[in-house]
Amino acid sequence: MKLGFIGTGKITYSVVTGICSSKIKFSTILVSPRNLSTARKLAKNNRKVKIAKSNDEIVKSCNWIFLAVTPTVGENLIKQLKFKSNQTIISFISTTTLPKLKKLIKVKATIVRAIPLPPISLKKGPVPIYPPNKKVKNFFNKLGTTVEIKNEKLSKNFWSTSGMMAPFYEFLNTMSNWLVKKGVRKDHAQKYITSLFVALSEDAVVNSKKDLKYLVKESQTPKGLNEQGVNELRKLGFYKSTEKTLNSILKRLNKV
Repeated sequence: MKLGFIGTGKITYSVVTGICSSKIKFSTILVSPRNLSTARKLAKNNRKVKIAKSNDEIVKSCNWIFLAVTPTVGENLIKQLKFKSNQTIISFISTTTLPKLKKLIKVKATIVRAIPLPPISLKKGPVPIYPPNKKVKNFFNKLGTTVEIKNEKLSKNFWSTSGMMAPFYEFLNTMSNWLVKKGVRKDHAQKYITSLFVALSEDAVVNSKKDLKYLVKESQTPKGLNEQGVNELRKLGFYKSTEKTLNSILKRLNKV
């Protein structure tokens, strides 16, 4: 199987890195030369990764094609390419719907939308896909955990939550900087905060079949530090602000 990536940004780098360390069988990965420094780094890291001369070369020679460009660039670019009906096309473009992709691609190829996130480079994290597709599901299960969505409208909710990565990292950054201001060495502060939240996240995954309210409750003791923390943040509107931000991102996605 020959894989091709149109667009060579952070997501392409993460997905290709994950593929190269996974059990996915492939002969070659072709990456577009658009971001040459990233493309060269990927090619240097694995001998099976090659830099294509153009996007046309990728479309002509690959079985699976991944669209990893911005919506504005993507919609103008896709309609210029000549796809084949026997290809599998996976779009990472956040705001381009399946009906629109079909119109731009023109041929009756297999088209799937996916939402990979940077931790896919570590073969971790969820990958929502729409519509459900067995081969694509099996592919991404080797890179993380595939979540099949049967309704495209629902997929926008997942896209919305993916917009909370930077806020999460900023939350970690704020706590780390607080420790530094209190006299803790920066490397120690960052190691402590990141390790703490890795452990909490892994615990949440282990208990994911339970209502998350259970974890909120179990992590508190009466008049304890965690009870104080969650109550004060509630009073400050921290969690309602999070919900408000998610609604705002969803509103933006619904406009396209």
